[in-house]
Amino acid sequence: MSSITGFTAIYIFLLAALTGYEVISRVPVILHTPLMSGSNFVHGIVVVGAMVALGGATTTAERVIGFVAVLLGAMNAAGGYSVTERMLEMFKSGKERRPVGEAGAGGAGDTGGRA
Repeated sequence: MSSITGFTAIYIFLLAALTGYEVISRVPVILHTPLMSGSNFVHGIVVVGAMVALGGATTTAERVIGFVAVLLGAMNAAGGYSVTERMLEMFKSGKERRPVGEAGAGGAGDTGGRA
């Protein structure tokens, strides 16, 4: 197994970033919520990968970077699920919505379906 050089890693990162930008910029508005839900799944995989990398860390710097990666990845995934839940709640009719006090509903500025 060969290691990836710095130039190759940067090349792969830039290629992935440009491809991701092109794909996301062409997504219709109606598909935004399902796409976010799928990307939250990917964020979960990123957290697992960060945990595996943290497990193989040997120096203090590697451990700190690995811990920060796990922390930020977990926050990103949790925030993404929260935002997706709120977005899906907006598409429900008034009868299907959960009461304001119930978990996952409500929050600042939420009127619970009342004007």
